[in-house]
Amino acid sequence: MAPQGARRARGARGRVRARPPAGARARSAEDWWWDRLAPSGSGYHLLQSDSMLLVLPGPEPARARAHRRAPRRAQRPPLPGSRAAGAKAKPRPAPEPAPGPAPQQGPDSGWGDRIPLEILLQIFGLLVAADGPMPFLGRAARVCRRWHEAASQPALWHTVTLSPSVAGRLTKTGAKAEKKLLASLEWLMPNRFSQLQRLTLLHWKSQVHPVLKLASDSCPRLTFLKLSDCHGVTPNTLIMLARACPQLHSLDIQHSMVESTAVVSFLEEVGPRMRKLWLTYSSQTTAILGALLGSCCPQLQLLEVSTGINRNNTPLQLPVEALQRGCPQLQVLRLLNLVWLPKPSGRAVTPGPGFPSLEELCLAGSTCNSVSNEALGRLLHGSPLLRLLDLRGCARITPAGLHDLPCQELEQLHLGLYGMSDRLTLAKEGSSLLTHKWCHTLRELDLSGQGFSEKDLEQALAAFSGTPGGSHPALCSLNLRGTRVTPSTVSSVISSCPGLLYLNLESCRCLPRGLKRAYRGPEEVQWCLEQLLTSPPSPS
Repeated sequence: MAPQGARRARGARGRVRARPPAGARARSAEDWWWDRLAPSGSGYHLLQSDSMLLVLPGPEPARARAHRRAPRRAQRPPLPGSRAAGAKAKPRPAPEPAPGPAPQQGPDSGWGDRIPLEILLQIFGLLVAADGPMPFLGRAARVCRRWHEAASQPALWHTVTLSPSVAGRLTKTGAKAEKKLLASLEWLMPNRFSQLQRLTLLHWKSQVHPVLKLASDSCPRLTFLKLSDCHGVTPNTLIMLARACPQLHSLDIQHSMVESTAVVSFLEEVGPRMRKLWLTYSSQTTAILGALLGSCCPQLQLLEVSTGINRNNTPLQLPVEALQRGCPQLQVLRLLNLVWLPKPSGRAVTPGPGFPSLEELCLAGSTCNSVSNEALGRLLHGSPLLRLLDLRGCARITPAGLHDLPCQELEQLHLGLYGMSDRLTLAKEGSSLLTHKWCHTLRELDLSGQGFSEKDLEQALAAFSGTPGGSHPALCSLNLRGTRVTPSTVSSVISSCPGLLYLNLESCRCLPRGLKRAYRGPEEVQWCLEQLLTSPPSPS
């Protein structure tokens, strides 16, 4: 038998603190302190050893050997004739149940059900307006019944994009994937999308007509339709949709296989309510533009024609004056990455009425195009409200031609030449004509790749330091990539434009090394200014 001291040492090394049985002894201050560390029902227990005290999560450990009750032995049945068999067992009082742990106050699981439905709809509406209905509404519908009811309101499903699964598009089972999604739409269209306003179909190859048939039957409030990489659109499909949706006014068919007869029939059916049209340039674009020139859509406000993935090098001849008469309310005109040639006007042709409501003109292209000052003047001679002019790639446009334009409050001017300035003869003077005319309204200026001299750029950018009335210029974006701008000129424009948020100085040959990069944000722009002011002047 081990000595008594050894038994005490073993008990001290692995002693577990446990509460004594009720009524065993009076509670001491030590017991109160232990209960404060690990209250009953808290899910924690204490383990004490020689030099540490551990608070462990989980169920309470087994009690110490001193407080553990010995298991009761199974009582043998008394022998017949014995005193125990004849004696009546005295009834023992039932032990009082120990008081259980007090219930803890946990989070209320039904708080979502107590929010009024009107409040939920307003909250969901803000989230949908910011990020769209999916995937938020699909996830919110699985929270509780009240949230499911709110997420199922058709008023929230006003913008939807439908596309077959990526796996189905990459295999031969694409038609099965489209039919599977179509089966779901047969229930979703009347029950969820009854107030749909904007519908986008992506990568549909064989089931475009059934989907648009469902939309025409269930979505009378449709205003915008986009078909991207879709095939099998027939004239009857678009006419059916135009008649069933009296508010439909915008059509985007870029990068889709749509016959020109279908688009022309749709434009003739929609007529005066047509507002926006996006096209991909192809051999059939001429027939669509012919319908616009014939005043088919007199209220058209946006027209965009761009090339597809397979670039079309066939020049697009656009009769400018006829377009001005056919679409007098045009506000946005974009001819992107096109070989665009205005149709010769001739001596007997009178100038067109212009675009009096035009606010944006974009003739940008990745290669040098043949747009001249004369063609630009024919387009903009009657556009005093122009705010954005994008002429990237238009190397034949000169500062003198831009200075003669009637617009006086231009806010964005893009004249960048990307990857083409080395093989062109560019103007070295005239940039000051642009900045002195629009320095009080310009917010974005792009002169990337232009060949203006150091002195000409200094005079041009000095216009931002002397704005009328002593107010700060509105310039917030300046692209001088590949120009001959000097450090003093850059320092002056940064100091004069406290709202400058973007500054591109890449490949500027006159700047010191380490500063030829793009700066984004006010902190980086100010850092550039500090470096320019503290760096030694570069040798000439």
